[in-house]
Amino acid sequence: MIQLKSRKVFSVELVELNRLKFHEGVNSADLRELEKEIESDGILKFAIAVDKKGNIILDGHHRVAALKELGCAKIPVIFVDYSSPDIEVQNQRNGTRLTKEEIIEAGLGLKKLPPKTSKHMIKIGGILKHVSAIEKRVNIPLEELRKER
Repeated sequence: MIQLKSRKVFSVELVELNRLKFHEGVNSADLRELEKEIESDGILKFAIAVDKKGNIILDGHHRVAALKELGCAKIPVIFVDYSSPDIEVQNQRNGTRLTKEEIIEAGLGLKKLPPKTSKHMIKIGGILKHVSAIEKRVNIPLEELRKER
C-alpha cells in the first residue's frame, strides 16, 4: 500500500487483462523487447496505473500488451480516481495541450492515440511526479498471472 500526505492510499489489485482499455497504441519494437525481458525474468516487476471508473490504462500499455502476448490473463493494478485534481495529463509528443477528456474518449472509443503520447502525473505531498511513483513493485511470477480464476 502507498499512502500520500493527503491520506490517499493506493493498493494493488489483481484484475483480468480483458477489463482494461488502451487509450494509446504500443510501439511494436518496444513491445517485443519488453516481452522478452518479462519472459526472461519470469516475473512482472511493477503494477500499472488504471482509472478506476473507466478501466483506462494510464501507465503500462506495453506491460499489458506484453502480458497478453505471453498468455497471461491477469495483471496487478493500482486504481486511481482520474477525476482528481491531483492527477494531470501532459502531451509528450508536440507540447500541445492534452486533456483528460481526450484520454477517456480514446480509451472508450476505437480511435487510439499514438504510442507514448500521454504522460500522467500525480501530486504527492504537493510535488508533481510521474504516475509510476505509485506503481508498487510486485514481482509476481508469470505463472500466477496466467492462471484463470
